[in-house]
Amino acid sequence: SEADATAVLRRDLPGLLRKLGVASLLDAPCGDAAWINSADLGVAFTGVDIVPELVATLRECAGRNEIRGDYHLADITQDALPRREAILCRDCLVHLSFANIDRAIANFRRSGATWLITTTFPEWRANFDCEDGDWRALNFEHAPFHWGRPTELLNEDCAEAGGGWRDKSLGVWHLSGIGCT
Repeated sequence: SEADATAVLRRDLPGLLRKLGVASLLDAPCGDAAWINSADLGVAFTGVDIVPELVATLRECAGRNEIRGDYHLADITQDALPRREAILCRDCLVHLSFANIDRAIANFRRSGATWLITTTFPEWRANFDCEDGDWRALNFEHAPFHWGRPTELLNEDCAEAGGGWRDKSLGVWHLSGIGCT
């Protein structure tokens, strides 16, 4: 994610984590970890990703103290995940089929995390399934998810698509309160 696309997150995510009382965060998946490493989160940070070469590079950079965090290779739908108080799953579930979203949520719950912080589009009215790797907007308050209103909502101020995704937000849900579809 480019710097301008994450400006709100870099500014407001640390306060959100403080408000939730979170001391440790799992970024799943973490991608190149660039934007999150430029934020002063004030929490212990761990990243996981499914791309071996990417994780190896991140580990090397962290070993040279070029970036913060601890990095692991993991598939969020099935591999054991490090236990952290909150899981940040930004821009990922929108690429997964409903079945793999169910698997990821079940796996997040198995990790022992308390909070899920994930991309949602609160103005979106209907959710559609997709093939893994495709993209579509999702609103986790609606069918087939019915997670209820998020505890917190952090609008990313997304300017993509000429402002068409202006409602793109990070929603916060207590993992024990959300089920699979």
